[in-house]
Formats: sequence, C-alpha cells, structure tokens
Amino acid sequence: MYYTIYMTIAKSRLTSQGQISIPAKIRKKLGLAAGSVIAWEELNGEIIVRREEQYSSQDIHNAVFDSKPEIKDISTFDKGIEKLMKEKHARD
Repeated sequence: MYYTIYMTIAKSRLTSQGQISIPAKIRKKLGLAAGSVIAWEELNGEIIVRREEQYSSQDIHNAVFDSKPEIKDISTFDKGIEKLMKEKHARD
C-alpha cells in the first residue's frame, strides 16, 4: 500500500474579502515578486498552487508561425502574440 505524507510548510489566513498573503518562505521558494502570477490547479481532488510559467520562445514561435516558419510582417507577429495571450488567459 502506498501512502503520501504531507508536511505543512506555511499557513495563511483568509480575509473577509477572500484574499490571502503568501508567506515569505513560499514566495522565496517559488521565486515570486510583485506582479508575479500564481496558478491554482486541481489534481485528484487537491488544489495545487504554482508559479505561472513565463512564455517560452517556442510559445511565441508557435503563436507567430502557424506550422511552417516564414517571414511575416510585424502586424502578423502582433496578431499571433495577441492570440496566444487570449488563449492562455481565457476565463471559463
């Protein structure tokens, strides 16, 4: 039989407005600073909090060049980046 043991490394208190402060120990561990974005994910009934990853050059390349690399003008580049941002930050 397999058991997972969890150890609490920090705690936060929820305000009446539904906000929390992220403890300094956690901010440092995740590399968070002012303006950082964190993602909340559900996995097997548990909530996972992680630092939202930055866009990789591959993400940008895929947004600008649909399937084959070719030279495009700057407006196509801008449209590709806009499309990527909308898809990545779409709300359900």
